[in-house]
Amino acid sequence: MIEIRKSGDRGYADHGWLRSYHTFSFADYHDPEHMGFGHLRVINEDRIEPGTGFGTHGHRDMEIISYVLEGALAHKDNMGNGSTIVPGDVQRMSAGKGVLHSEFNHARDSVTHFLQIWIEPNVTAIPPSYEQKHFNAASKKGRLRLVASPDGRAGSVTIHQDAYLYAALLDGAERAVHKLQPGRRAYVHVARGCLTVNGQPLEAGDALKAVNTAEITLEKGKGAEVLLFDLA
Repeated sequence: MIEIRKSGDRGYADHGWLRSYHTFSFADYHDPEHMGFGHLRVINEDRIEPGTGFGTHGHRDMEIISYVLEGALAHKDNMGNGSTIVPGDVQRMSAGKGVLHSEFNHARDSVTHFLQIWIEPNVTAIPPSYEQKHFNAASKKGRLRLVASPDGRAGSVTIHQDAYLYAALLDGAERAVHKLQPGRRAYVHVARGCLTVNGQPLEAGDALKAVNTAEITLEKGKGAEVLLFDLA
C-alpha cells in the first residue's frame, strides 16, 4: 500500500522568528490521522530567522535527529556539548531521562533551514547522549547512504530503535532502490527538489508511506535530496 502526503497538507506555524511545517501532529497542530508512522513521531521542517533560535528547553525519552539543509545551527546542552551543525551533518541526541538544550541561528543575514526528526526509543530513562557526524555529498550522490541505525553500522549515528535512516541526492538518470524486508514499512520525505518514488511524482515537502511493499525506487530526480526511513 502506497499513500502520498502532500507538502501543503502539513500543519504550519509562523512565529515570526520561526516558520515550521509539521508532517505529524505537533504543538498546536493536531490531526488524529497523522500522529506518526510506526516509531517515527515528528518531522518538522523549520526555518529560523537570523539572530534567533530556540532557548534552553527540555526533552525526555526521545531520539532527536537534526538534519541541516541550509545555513548553520548552533547547539548547546547540559551534557557539555557545544557544536555547529551544517549541511551534511547529522546530529543525534538521545534525550533519555532528561536533557536541556538550545538551538540558535547566529547568522546576521541568512536563514537556517533544517529538519528536526523525533523517533520514539525502545528504551526509556537511559542517560542522555549526543553524537554528530558529517556525510559529504559524494557519499549520497545517486545512492542511499545510511546515516542513522540501531548499531551505528557503516559509520552512521546510533539510535535506540529498530529504525534505519538513509539520505540520498538524486539528479537526472540517477536511480536508487531500497528493498524492504517482510513486515517492515518505509517513509520517504523529499527535503528539496523533485523526483518519482515508486512511480509517484513528489516535490519538496511531499512524502510517501509504504506498507506491504517489497521495494522503494527513487528516480527521475531534479536536484532532489531525500530521506528514507526503514521502520519496524
